[in-house]
Amino acid sequence: MSKVPAELKYSTEHEWVSSAVDGVVTLGITDFAQSELGDVVYVDLPEVGNTYAAGDSIGAVESVKAASDIYTPVSGEVVEVNEELGNDPATVNRDAFAAGWICKIRLNAPAELDGLMDAAAYTDFCK
Repeated sequence: MSKVPAELKYSTEHEWVSSAVDGVVTLGITDFAQSELGDVVYVDLPEVGNTYAAGDSIGAVESVKAASDIYTPVSGEVVEVNEELGNDPATVNRDAFAAGWICKIRLNAPAELDGLMDAAAYTDFCK
């Protein structure tokens, strides 16, 4: 099984979300998602300042095998994007949960985090 850090929350679309710090969460795709995609060659990042509702497509990850939308499991405003992915999109493959993060979102509805899966539930979901 792929890595599933216990401190994160997970969506059914295979995104992870960190705990909120001052109302801001970090979002990325899971290790499971990157392994299914294969070698990532491009990451389409959202625009800083854009606001999204939970479930919206905020970007895409393209690999040598497929392309997949990135869906935000929480609503809010994008306050930062991982510009390094433009130079080295394969960072998502090497380190999906740290250096390969996609964006940071200022939450509109912090309670949405309660609707996401914990690590145990996500592990079961991926089986």
